Amino acid sequence: MSKITELSQLDLNQTYSYADYLTWQFNEALELIKGKIMLMSPAPNVEHQRIERKLLVKIDRHLNGKKCEVFPAPFDVRLYDRKNSMLVSKDIHTVVQPDLCVVCNPDILDKQGCNGAPDWIIEIVSQGNSKRDVQIKYRLYQESRVQEYWLVYPGQHAIHQFVLDDKGFYQLKNMYADDDKATPTLFPDLVIDLTEVFETWSDK
Repeated sequence: MSKITELSQLDLNQTYSYADYLTWQFNEALELIKGKIMLMSPAPNVEHQRIERKLLVKIDRHLNGKKCEVFPAPFDVRLYDRKNSMLVSKDIHTVVQPDLCVVCNPDILDKQGCNGAPDWIIEIVSQGNSKRDVQIKYRLYQESRVQEYWLVYPGQHAIHQFVLDDKGFYQLKNMYADDDKATPTLFPDLVIDLTEVFETWSDK
């Protein structure tokens, strides 16, 4: 098998596995969604990075001393139907890189990232990734049984909080905005002030 060093060597219509993904040696960032290649947007802008950093710091401080850990992108998360047990790389066809994810089960962490569904995923929505985060990943995370999913909208200073119900479907629990204080269902004692999250240098 020839070495893959350029994205142009891949067939975007073909189905690939995580085992294939691990052999690729090029710089372009991508995700695999059910075996199909999805190119990631160029490097996030300053606003995106600032929001991600603030959320990361707040969550990480809260989790200090707990068994749960928060991981920022780039961080490979391999997903599959939870009716299956852990799969080997050749049988996994979905690998994503959420902006932030919280994992409370250390058994699903390995040197490559997370092998299974995190407990909480946060995606920061931009023009370049809105359909992927709002539609494609929403369905994917629901199917994979990610317990809580937050969509962050920088332009609207808003967060939509989805929580998995007993039947395995997401329910919109809260729509936070502006100066609200957001609280994850998984960590009810964690209070995130959105004024601080969405604050910019021009606000100071």
